[in-house]
Amino acid sequence: MNDDTQESGHRRRYSRYAVFMLAALLVVSLGFVLIPREPEAPAAPPFTEQARAAALSDAVVLRAAGAGLPSTPDGTAPAVESGEASVALDRALDHAVTLLTVQARALMLPTDPAGFGTPSPVGTSVADGTSAAVSPEVQVPQALTPSELAAALYASGARRVSDAETADGGMARLLAGAGIAQLLAAEELAAVTGTALEPLAGAALPSVGPPSTGPPSAFVPSTGSAFPGSTPTVRCPAPSTGSGAGSDGKDSGGKDSGSGADLASSLTAIRGAELELVYAYQVALTRLTGGSVAPASAFLAQHEELRDDAEAMGSALCAELPPTPAGYVLGQAFLTDPAAALGAMEAGALPAYGDAIALSDGAERAWAVSALQSAARRTIQWGAAPGPVPGLVLDEAELPELPSAGPGQGRVPTSSRTP
Repeated sequence: MNDDTQESGHRRRYSRYAVFMLAALLVVSLGFVLIPREPEAPAAPPFTEQARAAALSDAVVLRAAGAGLPSTPDGTAPAVESGEASVALDRALDHAVTLLTVQARALMLPTDPAGFGTPSPVGTSVADGTSAAVSPEVQVPQALTPSELAAALYASGARRVSDAETADGGMARLLAGAGIAQLLAAEELAAVTGTALEPLAGAALPSVGPPSTGPPSAFVPSTGSAFPGSTPTVRCPAPSTGSGAGSDGKDSGGKDSGSGADLASSLTAIRGAELELVYAYQVALTRLTGGSVAPASAFLAQHEELRDDAEAMGSALCAELPPTPAGYVLGQAFLTDPAAALGAMEAGALPAYGDAIALSDGAERAWAVSALQSAARRTIQWGAAPGPVPGLVLDEAELPELPSAGPGQGRVPTSSRTP
């Protein structure tokens, strides 16, 4: 009898323990359900998007700073008549603000907010692990002098070129062109104000020849070919007897045979442009006089190297290189004013290098960026304009408009500097 009573007591205690455990489990489970989970941190934007946002922020902020500057020397201008210095400074500021305006419009996306923030400091590279956050309003950190604007513009241009080496295709072309234009505008502004632009550590590019004019900078090209090393021997497939493309419009390499949007086709186009430019410079040297002869001779050597580089890289990619023409028809305008004609031809070759940037990577892209920079300098040497984004043909009518300037964005003067 006692054994039955003790057994019943044990069962009751076990039942109580089971009920308590179930109740505790229920409370704990309800607590987990009712307590919200910590939201996961948003994924970092891709490198290309970070580079675009940083470039947009720098362009907007520097544009606002430049538009707010008076068109008078700030005490750092060369020792020339004040009227001449004022005109030269105003022209340089006009140029800088205009190209920054176009670049900002080209870098905008429909998803961007109404205003844009600024990376800190201006010119910080996303390659250094710093991304540019876009805030609701543009805030100019301080009033810059023309000399300070030249240095900030130079730093921004260097970072755009650096980021172009890693960014994706089309954005790489936009960043490279914008950066090169900023570097050239900074050098123009520095020359007017007598500012020495300090070399930027790690910003030097491989390049294809001596610069045309301008102050010393980290982007002074070196002599010799920019193409790294000799081209390895490759075995290219024999051409097919048919059309060379399958029913899907692609060749045996899987590339679109109709659009020609591949690096081999781009290098073939560059080689063709360089062959014509070599011929043009050879003819021009028989007609140029005075101070134009020396730069023309140096530029001829650059074009010969570029031609050889493009041919070597194109052959390595099995490009079908057409035979070299015996000559080209240059026209009466060339014979009348060869310097102006050379400038127009240099400017016309810029998009070919922009295409190569978008279609390449690694050493080939570094070569194309370097060649684009050199071509833009030659264009300016002959008095032509490489445009606000060298290497990219922009229809400004199709670009979005920038937001109206608001408080804290700097005074926009009523002059030709306001686009």
